[in-house]
Amino acid sequence: MRPTLRPGDRLLIAYGAGVEPGCLVMARFVDGTLAVKRVGHAATTGSGGPGWFLTSDNPEQGIDSRHRGPVPADAVLGVVRARLWSRPRRFGAGV
Repeated sequence: MRPTLRPGDRLLIAYGAGVEPGCLVMARFVDGTLAVKRVGHAATTGSGGPGWFLTSDNPEQGIDSRHRGPVPADAVLGVVRARLWSRPRRFGAGV
């Protein structure tokens, strides 16, 4: 999801929150892959049920619904609310 997110970013996820186009969400693709993607638009899944078309912020490198198809609505687990930067801290003698 570069440039929005980088490897190692920690995210605050609101599980069960309402999903709207343009949101960043955590979702599970049909093959079981867990991913953070941007919601494109409402879509119909291969089974005919409601779903979402998910996109990557970097379409040249990301795998998204263009490759794997829309995800069912219940496969969108939560909405990303914030990115938290980790603050490395050493623990040991004298700390």
